[in-house]
Amino acid sequence: MDRKIRVGITQGDYNGIGPEVILKALENETMLELCTPVIFADYRIIERAISQLGLEMPPMQKVSSAADASDSKINIVDLRLSDAEVTPGRPTAASGAASVASLEAAMQAISDGDIDVLVTAPISKEAVQSEAFHFPGHTEYLEAKAGDGAKAQMILFDKRLRVALVTTHLPVSEIAGAISTQKIADNIRSLTATLTSDFGIERPKIAVLSLNPHCGDGGLLGNEENDIIIPAIDECIGEGILAFGPYAADGFFGSGAYRNFDGVLAMYHDQGLAPFKTLAGDGGVNFTAGLPFVRTSPDHGTAYDIARKGEADAASMREAIYSAIDIRRNRDIYLEASANPLQHTPTERPPRKPKTDNP
Repeated sequence: MDRKIRVGITQGDYNGIGPEVILKALENETMLELCTPVIFADYRIIERAISQLGLEMPPMQKVSSAADASDSKINIVDLRLSDAEVTPGRPTAASGAASVASLEAAMQAISDGDIDVLVTAPISKEAVQSEAFHFPGHTEYLEAKAGDGAKAQMILFDKRLRVALVTTHLPVSEIAGAISTQKIADNIRSLTATLTSDFGIERPKIAVLSLNPHCGDGGLLGNEENDIIIPAIDECIGEGILAFGPYAADGFFGSGAYRNFDGVLAMYHDQGLAPFKTLAGDGGVNFTAGLPFVRTSPDHGTAYDIARKGEADAASMREAIYSAIDIRRNRDIYLEASANPLQHTPTERPPRKPKTDNP
């Protein structure tokens, strides 16, 4: 790629900490040496946030399209919303609509090739709901928009731990019915492929967690381990994938066993993300694997309680930007290498003699 990587950044819910963590992450001019930031937002909201927070920003410019972005500045694609009234600390219909408008503009830009990766700021899942937007979160929306049979996989990671999920935003009462041998096996395959192409890990080792406490205790606490999860692991092992488990989640994280694996596949949202966020602290990143483009986000929410108070920590947003750039570079290297494999001349083998009962 000749130009610097263009990082498209959505504004998220402007009544939360989205604008603050975006601006704080870009406050240091060294970010402009690494990439070209393109923020999709109402320019008035960004200006107001800078003033309220007392930030000193690198050069910024307002543009009508990401195609007009300059490498030497922070670029704001001005959405010019009809209602840009900021009420910090609570989601509104207007802030939800603005979140969707920003996301849709960024998706158009990445589809047109005007940005190279996508970083999304947190949204309110309640505020964004409308007749036009009925998705429970970014992951499901991005999967639908990607099309072509894309299967999105939510992965949260830091420098020590990568956790993927079989199910994402589901009520707990629906989880058991939502998992299947096929779905688990597909997620093991997807995680393996992602760790290889996007993280540069050769032959990754995958740990698969159980659904029930104590791995079901031999059926006393549930049969999903024996009937669904173990067959999925065995299927993947048969394909040469390094999959292990199932492991009871409490002992797995409590003992530090996660350190022995390149990736962990959890059955549901809180099973994987509660321990991850405890271990990762402020440096975690949310990555949507399985898409034709790279998308990351901070691993936290809108944090309405501290909106516009200057207290938000930008570490996760900063890591999300860095990680999007790294993943894009890793993927480019992998695609280039796999597109030009070394040519091998097949060696002819003698026919295998059939086994007989007699020596």
